[in-house]
Amino acid sequence: MSYLKYFEVVEELINEIKDSQSENILKAASIIAEAIMNGGIVHSFGSGHSYAAAIEVAGRAGGLICTKAIEEPSRGIYEMVEGVGARLMETFDLRENDCAVLISNSGRNPLGIEIADHIKKHGNKIIVVTSLEASKNLKSRHSSGKNLYEFADVILDNRVMEGDSSVEIEGMSFKIGPTSSIAAALLLNSTIIEAVEIMISKGYTPPVYLSANIDGGPEHNKKLVEKYAERLYRK
Repeated sequence: MSYLKYFEVVEELINEIKDSQSENILKAASIIAEAIMNGGIVHSFGSGHSYAAAIEVAGRAGGLICTKAIEEPSRGIYEMVEGVGARLMETFDLRENDCAVLISNSGRNPLGIEIADHIKKHGNKIIVVTSLEASKNLKSRHSSGKNLYEFADVILDNRVMEGDSSVEIEGMSFKIGPTSSIAAALLLNSTIIEAVEIMISKGYTPPVYLSANIDGGPEHNKKLVEKYAERLYRK
């Protein structure tokens, strides 16, 4: 039963992330906590399937309200085309105390790199979720020659192998079973938990979503969303 191999891979990956990324999780949490306590919000971006990790940060129960996913209308179709990211960010509402979480397993495509470059030039801090070893072995597709991790203030290394997939199946010439989404969710939710703890330790009440499916959840969320509405719904 090959699915059991996948369980084993994921269990090993979780332990590897716990052993290797604790310090980086704490650093990333500090960036998020400071941004929020200073009146900023957290922007998140992932192209293609990495968008799933971006919305893991933004707008979900148990997470922070002052978060906003950078939406790219093509959903990754043009992520390899230089100039798209720069154009996307021309009118984006990025302010002094904001920070950003950018997710890309390879970190080599122009779209994410140009978004990172725009954010970095504005002086905002960037947390990058990537497969660091794989990315270092991949040539950038951007004319700058840089990969996404080179823009990071903190790198959350998902420890995923190049190509993402992890399980060999007899009769298949390549592996299946991707793990980057699981790794990104683990890293990012761990970071948010630590950020909340930092805020509480400093006497700041963190704005956290309750599930809309529990009593009082919608009312709780509505009050907090109203506080940040001008930031969350402005492009």
